[in-house]
Amino acid sequence: MRGQEAVSQDYVLALYNKPISEWPKPQIDSGIAWSEFRSLPKVDTSYFALMEQPDIKLGKFLFFDPILSGSNQISCSSCHNPQTSWADKLTVPVGHDHLEGTRNTPSLLNVYARKSFFWDGRAGSLEEQALGPIEAHHEMNMEITKLIPKLKAIPAYNDLFIAAYGDADYSLPEVMKALAAFQRTLTSRRSRFDEFLDGNYKMLNSSEIRGLHLFRTKARCMNCHHGQFFTDESFHNIGLTYYKRKYQDLGRYEVTKKAEDVGKFRTPSLRDVMNTDPWMHNGLFWDMTGLLNMYNSGMQMNSPKADEKEADPLYPVTDPLMKKLNLSKDEIQDLKAFLESITATKYRMHRPEKLPR
Repeated sequence: MRGQEAVSQDYVLALYNKPISEWPKPQIDSGIAWSEFRSLPKVDTSYFALMEQPDIKLGKFLFFDPILSGSNQISCSSCHNPQTSWADKLTVPVGHDHLEGTRNTPSLLNVYARKSFFWDGRAGSLEEQALGPIEAHHEMNMEITKLIPKLKAIPAYNDLFIAAYGDADYSLPEVMKALAAFQRTLTSRRSRFDEFLDGNYKMLNSSEIRGLHLFRTKARCMNCHHGQFFTDESFHNIGLTYYKRKYQDLGRYEVTKKAEDVGKFRTPSLRDVMNTDPWMHNGLFWDMTGLLNMYNSGMQMNSPKADEKEADPLYPVTDPLMKKLNLSKDEIQDLKAFLESITATKYRMHRPEKLPR
């Protein structure tokens, strides 16, 4: 038996120690539009020049400046901290008057590549997204009509807006554009998996390669997590709606009011996933092995019977993509090892030493 296992492992390793164009195709369910993995580009030598562009420089100041909050104590970086992979390492964020939010803070890494924003997709652009936390009473609690007068009272900000947009008579759209311009610079560093994709086959160990194979086959991960950023940019109910219980969250339904969207949340990117715990829309999961075990179970614990769904059209239905996986304990650990390999070292951007005042 051990000999057979060794042959099987050697076979799996041989499948992936070659260009990705020669890898076996992943096991994808019928009807799923997917894209193959792609590596991130190598470090751009123009990065530091990019960060000195007037609109990005302004956006960085605004992002780190608590003047955007009603209390002058909370900035965008209070929840999107460069020291913690641009999230906050909290179950849910804590904002104005120590009020808690209801959904986990997503990392801003690679946010330039997102097609929608917030867990429920209610914003279609970074510019639109930026306004939400600034106005929210439990986040930055800024009375929006007072923001521009606050900024215009600071000559240094007026100079920055003129440099960025050529006009001292700026308003809210320019603030949102500057914040978005800065956030689009927040990109992941290359991981060991990127190096592996580009031909350095020594970068992954045997456990990580077995995990890669499981990710593409038996574990069914690539039905939702694929492409350069390991996400389908879509919305799914994976069985964590907590309907009519303490942690109930109807997800995308709150945006669309369509019964089929109850409990659906945006598929997160898995890049740097091991740096962005806790996980899921509610931030309730801190242990990756435990979380993978939940996926292994099939997440079908909350799917209704036919009569329940007929009686209550809003009763959440777990996505049929969620199936029992029958992964062994060793396979769970291999899958976790692969997630480690797509997690890069952290880049801890320095906060501005001095804010415009």
